[in-house]
Amino acid sequence: MTLELHGVSAGYGGTKVIHDFNLIVRPREIVALVGANGAGKSTLVKSISGLIPICAGAITFDGVRIDPMSTAARLRLGIAHVPEGRQIFSGLTVAENLDLGAYLHQRHAGNVAGKRAEVTAYFPALKERATSVAGNLSGGQQQMLAIGRGLMATPKVLILDEPSLGLAPFIVSEIFALIVRLREQGLAILLSEQNAQLSLAIADRGYVIENGTVAQTGAGRELLQSKDIAERYLGVGAKAEEGIDQRHKVIAERLRDVLMR
Repeated sequence: MTLELHGVSAGYGGTKVIHDFNLIVRPREIVALVGANGAGKSTLVKSISGLIPICAGAITFDGVRIDPMSTAARLRLGIAHVPEGRQIFSGLTVAENLDLGAYLHQRHAGNVAGKRAEVTAYFPALKERATSVAGNLSGGQQQMLAIGRGLMATPKVLILDEPSLGLAPFIVSEIFALIVRLREQGLAILLSEQNAQLSLAIADRGYVIENGTVAQTGAGRELLQSKDIAERYLGVGAKAEEGIDQRHKVIAERLRDVLMR
């Protein structure tokens, strides 16, 4: 199923943050959103999941217009949003947090347990700590829990907003490797990520956002190799020709190791 934005504008309190935005996410592809802080990435993904209304344009999913629908209705169709900041329920257990992700789809306890087993296969640490209070998890484990909760909804499109924020490089490589594996298993992923270098490295396509509009779009690796994009958005300056700077090379090498397991 294909997700499309057609001339979408949205914002807060009458102030537009994104303007006349066009975007497409096809099945089995990773689409990266790249831009400086405040460019409109989070506003864009919130408008897709229904957390904020759009004020112009249309959003369609498999040809059906969804922007008038509630967030719950969009989730039922297969659009799951993992928000920035994880937003787990810290007083509940890991298992309870995961089960909440399935509440719209899985009514039978056995179905929920089966789905939880499927999801925790991606995250052995969560399986081991299923009865632990979520607030006691490390930051990386909490991010895994947030992604796992999104996967419990059996989505067709998974929206990830800043999944590497505040995480150690080792955990970042694990998260990015999982994103690639999910794509390989048929999931479409819209990735809004501060680590633009790595997100473009794994993305099929990318959209560079500037002041709430599309400044440039293209294949992920083509954008990564662009000197203009590197200098303006990736912060690599003179190292633009290398595509990714030394710090990110370390993470990228670890990512390749994980993917080759």
